Amino acid sequence: MNQRRAFIQKMGLLAGAFSANSLFNQLHAASFELAQKKVQLLTPEQAAADEDYWSVIQQSYTVNADLINLNNGGVSPSPRVVQEAVARYNDMTNMGPSYYMWRILDQGREPLRYKLAELAGCSPEEIAINRNATESLNTVIYGLDLKAGDEVIGTKQDYPNMINAWKQRALREGIVYKQLNFIFPIENDAEIVAAYENAITPKTKIIHITHIVNWIGQIMPVQKIAKMAKARGLEVIVDGAHSFGLLDFKIPDLGCDYFGTSLHKFLSAPIGSGMLWISKDKISKIWPLTCNDQPRGTDIRKFESLGTRSFPIEQGIGEAVNFQMAIGSKRKEERIRYLKNYWANKVVNHPKVKIHTSFKPEYSCAICGVSIDGMTPGELDSALLNNYKIHTVGIVWENVSCVRITPHVYTRIQDLDKLVMAIRELADKKK
Repeated sequence: MNQRRAFIQKMGLLAGAFSANSLFNQLHAASFELAQKKVQLLTPEQAAADEDYWSVIQQSYTVNADLINLNNGGVSPSPRVVQEAVARYNDMTNMGPSYYMWRILDQGREPLRYKLAELAGCSPEEIAINRNATESLNTVIYGLDLKAGDEVIGTKQDYPNMINAWKQRALREGIVYKQLNFIFPIENDAEIVAAYENAITPKTKIIHITHIVNWIGQIMPVQKIAKMAKARGLEVIVDGAHSFGLLDFKIPDLGCDYFGTSLHKFLSAPIGSGMLWISKDKISKIWPLTCNDQPRGTDIRKFESLGTRSFPIEQGIGEAVNFQMAIGSKRKEERIRYLKNYWANKVVNHPKVKIHTSFKPEYSCAICGVSIDGMTPGELDSALLNNYKIHTVGIVWENVSCVRITPHVYTRIQDLDKLVMAIRELADKKK
């Protein structure tokens, strides 16, 4: 028992991610504070180009120096502090799983809920913690009371798991799932809003919006679509898998009813972590995806009845939130947008290169699609990896055909310079 107590005290494990003794405070607080003195008088846009400041952030990650990872739109790596939190709490758990999980670590979810709510700008009673955006949004999609003939409006550019969930409801229950088809980039909010509005009929109940389209990074005018939908008595679901932890916004300001996200993307939380937000007045009407003794209750926790879960991952989320807040959401957004524009501006004028994403800040941030005439997305993706050790992802989906490039805060300028060189060299070979 004494050895166990000493271990816990040494690691600061009982204090948790939101105490003065958090791992972030132990490992990074001093260096972050020193670095921020350089940029505290700069605007977020000015700070985005301060390489000395961002080098401190870059050093907080443990990415492979032999591989340039530019597929952060898929899964982002966690900074060292998050990895260490998961490892340490996993060590603690395995000292006596049923005791440490249920009597110690299970008590950490409520502080985490409060901290996520602070970041999201909402009540903690509207936040459920789960594993990813698919689980979050499927909870809502399957939990809504809809009947045969009720209509849902989405798009062909939404994420496949959400599309398939709606199609499954249509197949089983006879709801009508309508998909708009956009040709991105679009730099006109009115055009996008009008497309949704024109699809509405008296039978329409739900509008499903992807905040940032994962294929090419189009930022959708969620607030304007939601305002239009609410004026017509419709409910709005937002897929925020690529926006939360990247864009500086508060969820309630979007005007939606339901919001789901993956925390292992731009928040850099542990892999397999997600979050569901439901407006307080809507919680009772959504059936939980897994069983609960109060399925029509008003407690957001009814969506967390998963049984045994990874409590170390939840503590790791807490350290990711600490990391995010130490940088600042707006500063982080502007840095990643700066990185995207840095490389894309250097290749956009090549006659063989096409950029599939807007350069305007209101329509894009991190994700950017690129293609080279005469190369398929698969060929370009393979050439970047095999010849230059640059990891990206080829996208062929509906009317989108490109390679998706997604930097993150740990991405170095020299890595993007290598990307630019690679794209130019590959494009020059295509006569």
